[in-house]
Amino acid sequence: MIRGNRDSAAMIAGLGCSVPAGRIDRDTGAEFAVYTSNMPEPLARRVRALYRRTGIQHRGSVLIQPGKEGSNGYQEFYPPSLNAVDRGPTTADRLRRFEVEAPPLAIQAANLALKDANLAADSITHLITVTCTGFYSPGIDIDLIKSLQLLPTTERIQVGFMGCHASINALRTAKGLVCENPNRNVLVCCVELCTLHYQYGCETDHIVSNAIFADGASATVVIARGQQPNAQTTSLEPQDHCHTISDNPTREPVLMHTGSTLIPDSQQAMTWRIGDNGFCMSLSAEVPDLIEQQLKPNLSAWLKTQRLQIEDIKGWGVHPGGARVLEAVQKSLKLDENDLRFSRSVLREHGNMSSATLLFILKQLRDNAVPRPWVMLGFGPGLEIEMALIH
Repeated sequence: MIRGNRDSAAMIAGLGCSVPAGRIDRDTGAEFAVYTSNMPEPLARRVRALYRRTGIQHRGSVLIQPGKEGSNGYQEFYPPSLNAVDRGPTTADRLRRFEVEAPPLAIQAANLALKDANLAADSITHLITVTCTGFYSPGIDIDLIKSLQLLPTTERIQVGFMGCHASINALRTAKGLVCENPNRNVLVCCVELCTLHYQYGCETDHIVSNAIFADGASATVVIARGQQPNAQTTSLEPQDHCHTISDNPTREPVLMHTGSTLIPDSQQAMTWRIGDNGFCMSLSAEVPDLIEQQLKPNLSAWLKTQRLQIEDIKGWGVHPGGARVLEAVQKSLKLDENDLRFSRSVLREHGNMSSATLLFILKQLRDNAVPRPWVMLGFGPGLEIEMALIH
């Protein structure tokens, strides 16, 4: 059964996105995969073909230092396996790197969102942080409060380990906060460093995950509809090693409703677990088929509760879990190529940045003045479909 909240709407007043300055291209990534796991040539040919089919040209990684050629940054952190049981850096090693690299990206995206919203940092009352790729305490929330000069009374919520659709869960939470009290201003910040969880070996799930996931951060400011943001008084300069995504805001989107549905008997189709050598993703080959079969009836039922049909939706923000996932959505909903152009462009230029990705696409929809209503769709472990309706 689908459940959707039917309370008042909330305005998405500002959006900010950032990616690492270091990037790895598709072919270099494929050769690195072959090199690190010492793959035999028949498997190496299949891996190179897989990378060509991902729809990704470039991905950001905090492990790539600007000015270095190829995959040198990867090779320093991920040397070739020494033997068949070598799985690379320990989880502790990877999370120590997260603690260093995640805050600058998150701060950059959050500062851009505040600037975009024309909102003073000391006007934020609530902070929601989202990540599934690293944890430490005091955490990213405290780093944001200190660096952005948010008030020490800022109330904090963490959306943790929910995966690619977690930004919708965060938006739902932000909406509930501002609809309960219109004097609240909520900053949502997603930061994911997926390349810290690169997996050695020749298991299919790991090869696929290594090929599509990337690093990035995104943020949004959510306020009550009808409220006017205060003029910004605090602005931080961009960090040198972060790349700013250009800004061209238009009329603010309004988050009307969100919904969720759990696909039956799909618990093992997508999993995300903490291992001794990083976090390990499993992706069943049946995920695209499940989405193609289950999406349309579930989305149609949810839209009906909002007195809408699929044909009424003018803009689509679909999380690009991979090229096959986007193809499955397109087939299920009978969309044309143009409907998913922003999902494909974000995937092509940035890869799958887990929870941070959907806000990149939302910003594209807004900046290109796509007519509304829009639907945002995310897919994650469960197998869960998360939905948001934006006017």
